[in-house]
Amino acid sequence: MTAETVAPPAALVGRGGGRTQQALTAAHLYYMQDLTMEAIARELHTSRSSVSRLLSHARETGLVDIQIHSPAESAANLAALIRERYDVTAHLVPMPDHTSDVDRLERVAMSAARLLGRFFDSNMTLGIAWGSTMSAVSRHLVPKPLNGAEVVQLNGAGNTRTTGIIYASEILRRFGRAYGAHTQQFPVPAFFDDPETKRALWRERSMRRVLEVQEHMHVALFGLGSPFAEVPSHVYIGGYLEPEDYRSLSTDRVVGDVATVFYRGDGTWRDIALNARASGPDLDQLRRTARRVCVVAGQSKLPSLRGALAARLITDLVLDEPLARALVA
Repeated sequence: MTAETVAPPAALVGRGGGRTQQALTAAHLYYMQDLTMEAIARELHTSRSSVSRLLSHARETGLVDIQIHSPAESAANLAALIRERYDVTAHLVPMPDHTSDVDRLERVAMSAARLLGRFFDSNMTLGIAWGSTMSAVSRHLVPKPLNGAEVVQLNGAGNTRTTGIIYASEILRRFGRAYGAHTQQFPVPAFFDDPETKRALWRERSMRRVLEVQEHMHVALFGLGSPFAEVPSHVYIGGYLEPEDYRSLSTDRVVGDVATVFYRGDGTWRDIALNARASGPDLDQLRRTARRVCVVAGQSKLPSLRGALAARLITDLVLDEPLARALVA
């Protein structure tokens, strides 16, 4: 069963534009009065294709909120089992087992983008860990203008080849534009050459200001970096790690990372050598964030997901259904 919620006309205040009014009218006729597209086209004196575009506009801009209430219990049982076993709220995205990892990521990212509006509101701070998954999520965000909202970058993106500013700032820009939020960049290396350099920079007032914004964020949104993924995690292919770093991660039995902070399959992380040079937030600090939304797709991410759950880094988990089945198997 599908439920559609169509914004009332009052919701148009501040949005402006005749196209928005037309889209709202078309949505009311289609979803609330069950008129066909042909009938709506006649009523609005336009073409069927124009009606289709108006309905798409209504969905994309949040005028229409579509929720699926499935009578099938398998997904609900799977989500309940994940809740019981890992104490997280799972949001499952159904798809065939044969779906490619590229398509799988895109579909999970789209679902996460539509869920995020439930978690992020005015006068809140959202922390973003850049990466392939967050880039995909940022392309599907539904506009939700907020007041006093802030989006902060959680880890540096610079390396010996690039500052990383263009890549990370584009992701932040999309989130800021979708929510009308102020964006706060974090212009530091992803990994420092020397832990002492990191400690010294962290004492600077300009850096302390950003670190304090991170410490008080209300929502953290992140993917899971993985050395095993078919869709490579950006940190593993973007020139951030040297050959000796890979050897160090292998020695430390690393299975994944959140915001360039690495962890093992059992959830331990404090004595992993590379973390002393990482710019991402201390995982103890991350766990103090009230809502921690993890977006993950593809069964190659299973070891990384198990490790993140063991480390208790997640409160809300958006994942594809085949990965969820593998998780509880």
